Amino acid sequence: MERKVAVGGSEEAASVGSGAGAPEPLMPWEMVRESESTVESASTTLSLPDPGNGGDSADGLWELPVEHVLRRPECNRCSRPQKVCLCPFLPVHRLNISTNLYIIQHPAEENKVLRTVPLLAACLPQDKVKVKIGRRFNEERDPELAAICRNPSTLILYPGAEAINLEELVSDSPNSLSTIIIIDGTWSQAKDIFYKNSLFRLPRQVQLKTSVSSQYVIRTQPTNRCLSTLECAAVALAILEKNDHIQETLLRPLQALCSFQLQHGAQIRLSKEHLLKNGLYPKPMPKNKRKLRKMELLMNSVKI
Repeated sequence: MERKVAVGGSEEAASVGSGAGAPEPLMPWEMVRESESTVESASTTLSLPDPGNGGDSADGLWELPVEHVLRRPECNRCSRPQKVCLCPFLPVHRLNISTNLYIIQHPAEENKVLRTVPLLAACLPQDKVKVKIGRRFNEERDPELAAICRNPSTLILYPGAEAINLEELVSDSPNSLSTIIIIDGTWSQAKDIFYKNSLFRLPRQVQLKTSVSSQYVIRTQPTNRCLSTLECAAVALAILEKNDHIQETLLRPLQALCSFQLQHGAQIRLSKEHLLKNGLYPKPMPKNKRKLRKMELLMNSVKI
């Protein structure tokens, strides 16, 4: 989940080097998404006819030429704009893994500028990672996914009272786990997908047991222990494959992404839990009792 299921991490954030191309100044943080396209500015100010003065209606505007929006060319591998390509931080050869990874992605995540799933997919064999976009899934819509969910060797990474720690499960069943499902979305989006799709309650539910904080510091997390989708996959695959090198390799492009953004105007985003505990939360407390209860649980480090 893009901020997301459980927890894991690595060490220092790598700096973007010359291999990534000449840095391109970023616009203010609120306008990052708009910076993905370049629009030619209009040089003429249009005056609309005034019907009250005998003029015609504005219907004639439909005949004016339409300005073309030019998107910056994207890298075919990392899906980043070519001038800020992160391929130098990806493995030269895709990682050799035996685990199949299914990413269930909320539609709202598909077009986000700083999404991590394309970086994850670029590091893994194409036949080992599949991204399925949508909110609702069933047997008729996706028989392949339904079969995967019914397979006893499939796991779904989603924390909760019924979830088993992945490390413990692997030690008890070392050779019978072949597929893991991860939901990509905000916490509320992931919760909606998990509980409104009965298919996702068929696999064994697992969670990650770790106290490492997320390195995805350019996006706000609910708590200090919440991880991005890429981080969750990195930790989970390292456990399933019994190979810590996998985690280090998958985290490298994420570290480079965050380092580059911080060098060009982005700010470190503290978790909502940290802001609440230290009296730094910038918004008024909600009046809704359910939302207020969630805030109280965060302040007391209680899982929600």
